[in-house]
Amino acid sequence: MEKETAEIKMKIFAVILGVIVFTACNNKSKELDNSVTSTDTIKTSHHKHWNYEGETGPDHWSEIDQNDCSGKLQSPIDIVGAENDNTLKPIEFHYSQKTKIHDVINNGHTIQFDFEPGDFIVINGQQYELKQFHFHESAEHTIKGVRYPLEIHMVHKNKDGRFAVISIMAQEDKKSNETFEFLDKYLPKKVNDTIKVNNDFNINKVLPQNKSFYTYTGSLTTPPCTEDVQWFIFKKQIDVSIKMITDLKKLMPINNYRSVQELNGRKIKESI
Repeated sequence: MEKETAEIKMKIFAVILGVIVFTACNNKSKELDNSVTSTDTIKTSHHKHWNYEGETGPDHWSEIDQNDCSGKLQSPIDIVGAENDNTLKPIEFHYSQKTKIHDVINNGHTIQFDFEPGDFIVINGQQYELKQFHFHESAEHTIKGVRYPLEIHMVHKNKDGRFAVISIMAQEDKKSNETFEFLDKYLPKKVNDTIKVNNDFNINKVLPQNKSFYTYTGSLTTPPCTEDVQWFIFKKQIDVSIKMITDLKKLMPINNYRSVQELNGRKIKESI
């Protein structure tokens, strides 16, 4: 009888010991999981964010995370030595006279107008949907060394994820401009502010009447500096009121443009 009682006690002790060991191992596993999560959080928090000056300015963009900013097909460039190409077809614009602006964002780098789906361009039979346009002051691209006070980037994307960006140079005009007076009303005053817009907008009025252009293959002009972007820079500039340019200057970082990049053997073509 005593022998059976001792065996029962041993079995109970073994079970209790097993539970203790399992619980300890389980807790240790959770501690390791939490440790991995904490490490990942630390890594994320130490990612550098880019801007237009200092240690995170354009000269250091290639050092920020993984991107294409040190690639050979970078933008912007100086438009010089363009070759006439009579095979270039005009860009087909399918912009509504009542374009729906989704919202306007002050993202700390620029003022960006986002659009509802429906407006698009056609380039060599490929359709690119208008996603947004934004501003750079002063201009990013230069034309034969000349830098304009303002450059507008109209960003389009096709179904395969490729970008086509139309660039419009703007010069200051003392006269008021109905189109830009409308846009000026919706400029967010603070970084990360977003303004909802419920009015229609005729985006066609942003375009110059003469739509001849320069074109080349480049990149996005901000990190991640994605390459294989097709650029179309209008040869004719538009007039923008001094007030609009002044207001943008107050709200955007000073000189929110990237310096011109090396051409690296690329060809710049010019439509007739």
